[in-house]
Amino acid sequence: MAYMRPLFLLFPHLSDAMETLAVKFGGSVITRKKETSALRPKVLSRLAVELHDGWEKGGRPPLVVIHGAGSFGHPWAKKWALNRPPPSPRNGRGRGAAITGYHVRTLHVEVLRALLDAGLPAQSIPPASIAMNEKGEFASLEIKPFQEALSRGTVPVTCGDVVPDTSWEFSILSGDTIMLELSRKLPIKRAVFVSDVDGFLEPDDMRKVIPRVTEESLSRLKADSKTPDVTGGIVGKAAKMVEMGAIGVHAGLINGLRVGRLERAAGGEDVYGSWT
Repeated sequence: MAYMRPLFLLFPHLSDAMETLAVKFGGSVITRKKETSALRPKVLSRLAVELHDGWEKGGRPPLVVIHGAGSFGHPWAKKWALNRPPPSPRNGRGRGAAITGYHVRTLHVEVLRALLDAGLPAQSIPPASIAMNEKGEFASLEIKPFQEALSRGTVPVTCGDVVPDTSWEFSILSGDTIMLELSRKLPIKRAVFVSDVDGFLEPDDMRKVIPRVTEESLSRLKADSKTPDVTGGIVGKAAKMVEMGAIGVHAGLINGLRVGRLERAAGGEDVYGSWT
């Protein structure tokens, strides 16, 4: 068996806790979700640069990047009903999964290119080959590829995807679910969700941001059904952040359309947004 250098030898400036930073580029901010397979190239490029610069200012901690599928995934997954049980076996689901996966990978390549251009050693880890669902719900995710990428000093990059399903043949695994699972298996202590809103908004006053994400604030949120979303929407995201907070991860939802916020958040600052 090949010898793998421990993380503390590759990142000696970190504490024994080996705190890892996780950042998720939401599909709502890097794509135009009301269209189909539409990228926001300037926003994506700027966010990649901000992430790199904040990561550098924060001491270059181990970093994991996840991105959503946005308009490259949700409309296709909805068209092929990949978030619901198949009406019958072999009913075209494999073709729908393949088409949806193709569009997700098109976006994935763009994200990788932006991160590499910004100076980050991005390494692709597509979840379709290492994850499994059961009846549309998360079942498993191999953690070793992420550990090995981090041990070699690279930045593992993964995404929401179409994955094999033991009962439905294929179904959707969201980037938020991956973020939660990685938080359980890796020493992630800080997680930043980058979206197109300032945070979770009060249902009764959409001008106000909920500053602290708790069980109580979660109960007040309402799902946003304005655009196709097959992964649980804003309520699902809040629920996962509450779970992350419960296991000791300081997670925040911030607005990536506000220039400079991601750079500051990646550098360790609790910028304006909703935090656990």
